[in-house]
Amino acid sequence: MFSFSYIWVFLLLPLPLVLRKLIRPYQEERPAVQTPFFEELVELSGQVPGSGSIVRSQPLLRQIISGLCWVLLVAALARPQYIELPIVKEIPTRDLLLAVDLSGSMDTEDFTSKDGKKITRLAAVKEVLDGFLERRKSDRVGLIFFGSAPFIQAPFTEDLELCRGLLEEAQVGMAGPKTAFGDTIGLSINMFKESELKDKLLIVLTDGNDTSSKVEPVKAAQIASDNGIVIYSVAVGDPQAVGEEKLDEKTLQSVSQTTGGIFFRANDREELEKIYEKIDTLSTHEIETTSYRPRIDMYYWPLGLAIILSLLMHALRLIQTGRTKGIS
Repeated sequence: MFSFSYIWVFLLLPLPLVLRKLIRPYQEERPAVQTPFFEELVELSGQVPGSGSIVRSQPLLRQIISGLCWVLLVAALARPQYIELPIVKEIPTRDLLLAVDLSGSMDTEDFTSKDGKKITRLAAVKEVLDGFLERRKSDRVGLIFFGSAPFIQAPFTEDLELCRGLLEEAQVGMAGPKTAFGDTIGLSINMFKESELKDKLLIVLTDGNDTSSKVEPVKAAQIASDNGIVIYSVAVGDPQAVGEEKLDEKTLQSVSQTTGGIFFRANDREELEKIYEKIDTLSTHEIETTSYRPRIDMYYWPLGLAIILSLLMHALRLIQTGRTKGIS
């Protein structure tokens, strides 16, 4: 669609005609010769003398070109634009943080892949999380990997392909053999402090109990709740395990309940997929969108045409002057 940003500029179109009426023509005084036989000259020439100045009229072609140049200049000032089709963009309305346990026990092969093969817990988490991230529409997503200590793998971003790639590169043990669940919640609180979005959701996937945190998970969860953070904890470990690999379901449940979240237990990959489907249902939120129509400025077309016509008019004038001098 074609439009003008400043349509009111076209009110200037009659300005040259108005100025022509209001402003006196250009005057040039020239020396004159007085003769005692003026009347005889008039009679011989057959002309009728008049009083006042003589205003030379411009050739019709020059008047047309001058008028067209003025119209084109006014059109350029009105800022002509071509408006393209609207582009709709979804605005992030929630920050979603995924915390993935990379302790040594995540290498246990007690999950089944889509092909029916035995895979590690981490491989199952990757497989299901990849589909979960693919369905994100209006979320900013961040990644935390934790083991003996947590670290930020990806800050909050709308580039979900980047998050999926970083998740695929995660390896068991790259954050240490132990589990720092409480410190992970503390790190997530610091990440969410920079967030200006209303909805803040932390999903923690772990298969062990806290063995190396400086802050107790429940205490960290209370601080998270005060900051408006909801924690969904997903247990992917074996409840019958002992030692460092023992799954502390009681702590996970307390953390989720403290923040208004939910505790889930995943015993296989299919159950893990159902958990994320349920999370999608539980954490639904309104999607805000904005639309805009790109505008392409076209002012240089009338401006350029006006310059070309002006140069052409001056060229014709020079040619005409040259011919006149040649004749004389």
